[in-house]
Amino acid sequence: MVIRSNSIIEERLDELAKVVQSNSYISPELYNRYNVKRGLRNQNGTGVLVGITRVGSVIGYDQTDGAKIPVEGNLYYRGVDMSDIVSGFQSDGRMGFEEVVYLLLFGELPTREQLADFNELLDACRELPHSYKEDVILKIPSQNIMNKLQRTILTLYSYDENPDDTSVRNVLAQSINLIAKTPLIAAYAYQAKRHYFDNQSLVLHTPKVGVGTAENMLHLIRTDSNYTREEVEMLDLLMVVHAEHGGGNNSSFATHVVSSSGTDTYSAMATAIGALKGPKHGGANLMVASMFEEIKKNVSNWENEADLSDYLAKILDKKAFDGKGLIYGMGHAVYTLSDPRTVLLKKKAQELSRHKGLDREYNLIADVERISSKLIQEKTNKDYAPSANVDMYSGFVFDMLGIPRDLFTPIFAVSRIAGWSAHRLEQILDDKIMRPAYVNLSELRPYTPIDERVIPSGE
Repeated sequence: MVIRSNSIIEERLDELAKVVQSNSYISPELYNRYNVKRGLRNQNGTGVLVGITRVGSVIGYDQTDGAKIPVEGNLYYRGVDMSDIVSGFQSDGRMGFEEVVYLLLFGELPTREQLADFNELLDACRELPHSYKEDVILKIPSQNIMNKLQRTILTLYSYDENPDDTSVRNVLAQSINLIAKTPLIAAYAYQAKRHYFDNQSLVLHTPKVGVGTAENMLHLIRTDSNYTREEVEMLDLLMVVHAEHGGGNNSSFATHVVSSSGTDTYSAMATAIGALKGPKHGGANLMVASMFEEIKKNVSNWENEADLSDYLAKILDKKAFDGKGLIYGMGHAVYTLSDPRTVLLKKKAQELSRHKGLDREYNLIADVERISSKLIQEKTNKDYAPSANVDMYSGFVFDMLGIPRDLFTPIFAVSRIAGWSAHRLEQILDDKIMRPAYVNLSELRPYTPIDERVIPSGE
């Protein structure tokens, strides 16, 4: 048996990668030639209509005679303004995530009695199968919690007595179970990562009854289980604004696509998590956090607007940070003048930063938002200044809450499972498989016998 050296493998892969790039790259110009909407986006930046939903609505612009008109952003959950929902439960001194989950799943705001019953149902489902922690989570830990979350949810299929039943009742039961269990899975997966990869003590708390999802998350991920009411309220708000974002975002659209095939709930949710994991979607908050680390290293005086502006200009010119010319946390595919999630998080983040003595860090983010908005507008010649998106402040909030970066995107997933579940239920009731069309550019050619094939010149 001949064992090839790593250098031979790497060299061969370099050659094969060039072949793939040569034969698989599609020039963006061809999309215009064939009138194909690249990224399912129209040339004016609006989204291509691919479905109908009652779950969530993202309003970021108006259209007049085909022109995109910037407006202040709004986000609606089942037709109710998300900002009004937040104002409602915060003025009552309540947490709001479970209320939002109920609204997304059932299409109606719950009464106090309905909400209490639903909270009891979630509490009853906050339990993993016998030996599940040991056999599924602890025995095969992962350095990436999103990867572990995806694999672990797929494994729940084997513990379900009727996993492939796509009736509304069964999918609803599976959805509620996942909404209740995913916080535990994420927290235990993180604790396993800390123990097996970071050489920390293994601490696994039992979930609390009657306290809700946000409080349970802080309880489960903190070894001492200590937290303040203000911290619970902040995390609860973070989960509320991440719970749903319309059917057009990448992970919700992925949920619709795979659910339309008739697949099981666990496969659909694992697909959505895989989509959310990407740095262009849910992983963007990590890019924002990394960008601010670089800013702090390279700008000696954060309060000096000229120095900060110069460094941000370097980022836009691909001369700093990751060289991609992007100021992460700025701009959005739909929102133009403002992101309503950012408006809410920014206000709450400012309050929390004062209590934690982090005013300087908060002011840095606000300055980056203000300065980069002007710089981007000047560079792109847009008729409006782009606004900050939710990722600009969510990473800062996570940091203030002492939540490790390993859990930034997983907590996003824990929140968004509510929206994904609502979209899945909507899709299975539609009962129509998604099957779009592609333009094929391959020229027809005859089959060549293997002994007559030659390597093209230059390869």
